[in-house]
Amino acid sequence: MTEERAVRWLNDAEMAAWRSYIVATLLLRQRLHRELTECHEVSLTDYEVLVCLQAQPGRRMRMSELAFMMGSTKSRLSHQVAKLEDAGLVRRVRDPEDKRGVITELTDEGLALLEKAAPTHVEGVREHLIDLLTPQEQATIAAAFERVQAHLLAAER
Repeated sequence: MTEERAVRWLNDAEMAAWRSYIVATLLLRQRLHRELTECHEVSLTDYEVLVCLQAQPGRRMRMSELAFMMGSTKSRLSHQVAKLEDAGLVRRVRDPEDKRGVITELTDEGLALLEKAAPTHVEGVREHLIDLLTPQEQATIAAAFERVQAHLLAAER
């Protein structure tokens, strides 16, 4: 027989923090997505794939690593990358070191779109988040979510 663990329900302050985080991040992502699609015809998720690739040496990385960085499943990412590949923004090639692996590369066209869309994205992030916070609040948020990120990454390994 298993022992039931007592649930530590959220108190009012904890619930307020949780709900405001959930709703605000959802609304923020929706707004950033809308701005990118209206101005550059690229979704926020596609933009994030391009950013991940651009930040890597040679503008390329294994699909499995990209899926992990994007918090996506391999099948969902494969569908998304296929769409980007059809648009000429990325290309997929076999990993020369591991023939079972696939590498996704950012094309020059993808880099050009990223460079064109980046100012819109940064302006949105600044207007809808960064400029609303004091430097101290920015540091607090950064520290808190670095800790959450480290915790979740450690649990994945």
